[in-house]
Amino acid sequence: MMTDLSKYRNIGIFAHVDAGKTTTTERILKLTGKIHKLGEVHDGAATTDFMEQEQERGITIQSAATTCFWPGSEQQWEPHRFNVIDTPGHVDFTVEVYRSLKVLDGGIGVFCGSGGVEPQSETNWRYANDSEVARLIYVNKLDRIGADFYKVVDQVKNILGATPLVMVLPIGTESDLTGVVDLLTRTAWIWDETGDPLNYTKGPVPADMVDKVEEYREKLIETAVEQDDAAMEAYLEGTEPDIATIKKCVRKGTRDLAFFPTFCGSSFKNKGVQNLLDGVVEYLPSPTEVDPQPEVDLEGNETGEFAVVSVDEPLRALAFKIMDDKYGALTFTRIYSGKIAKGTSVLNTATGKTERIGRIIEMHANERNEIESAQAGDIVALLGMKSVQTGHTLCDPNDPATLEPMVFP
Repeated sequence: MMTDLSKYRNIGIFAHVDAGKTTTTERILKLTGKIHKLGEVHDGAATTDFMEQEQERGITIQSAATTCFWPGSEQQWEPHRFNVIDTPGHVDFTVEVYRSLKVLDGGIGVFCGSGGVEPQSETNWRYANDSEVARLIYVNKLDRIGADFYKVVDQVKNILGATPLVMVLPIGTESDLTGVVDLLTRTAWIWDETGDPLNYTKGPVPADMVDKVEEYREKLIETAVEQDDAAMEAYLEGTEPDIATIKKCVRKGTRDLAFFPTFCGSSFKNKGVQNLLDGVVEYLPSPTEVDPQPEVDLEGNETGEFAVVSVDEPLRALAFKIMDDKYGALTFTRIYSGKIAKGTSVLNTATGKTERIGRIIEMHANERNEIESAQAGDIVALLGMKSVQTGHTLCDPNDPATLEPMVFP
């Protein structure tokens, strides 16, 4: 069990239907080593789309929680634990998106390179703003006819009123998309045509892109240093901050919703996904970096107390989704503080009853991994909960408290 909360990222992936969200999730799972054969959505075999109804329709209905680990594209870090919530993009399922936003610390908004910002993306974006969720933007499907990265970046500004902070630029367009340029390091990542995400080479910026890369790199640094007075002052005096300082500024601004680091590629063609995953680690907050959940009294009024994200605090957990499957009811739960163990009892503050935890399951889409215990920062499924409903708080029977309930649009 991991206890270093700085290595946790609880993220949701949301998008308009057909922006390639499930394919992107699938590629993340593949790259993090959990899935070996990629399930393609159009074959009805994608791993997060695991209800039969979804597999027929090719859109994602249930928000499936999946745990995976990412050590960085060059294995540069200790593995970070990603708890990924795949949310539906279809307008009929907006409550699912709202429900999952409640338990996230960060998100990835996926936009189609040709479709751009569509009505459902606006709705999801608004919900994420309401929930104050820090986000990355990923412009996908740049291999499609009519795809235009720069057009989508403009739409994010003009339609969503957001500030996209471009971190990478695409190399080539449509069927000639070969890779991306990492602006900070001025490095071109070029993938070959095998479709293998690991078959890429790094090299200098293509000659015909040098001016554009410098223009966007300057914009990136100018925007980032606004987050730090010393860096800003140095920059204005002509000293460019080092990359570590710039990344620190980007992380702070992302957390404060000042801007949204923007990546791009083609998930289907396996181009650009590693850069996005590195961005999740570098720029999205860990559970300890987001505002703690307020506690409320029985009437629902805030008590002034908060569920501090720590393994050493009393248990505070929120049941955010109940799903029936062949093993019984799975109660998807976000643990904010404390820890739980198989066989122990927790208090459901909504019913006043204690409930015994039968089993704790770490979900990997439709596969399950039974674990003995879970802790603050984890998103797990519990088996054996009898009267728990969505929005109920599970807590330490000797130190009860209720978390702010979920409010649906």
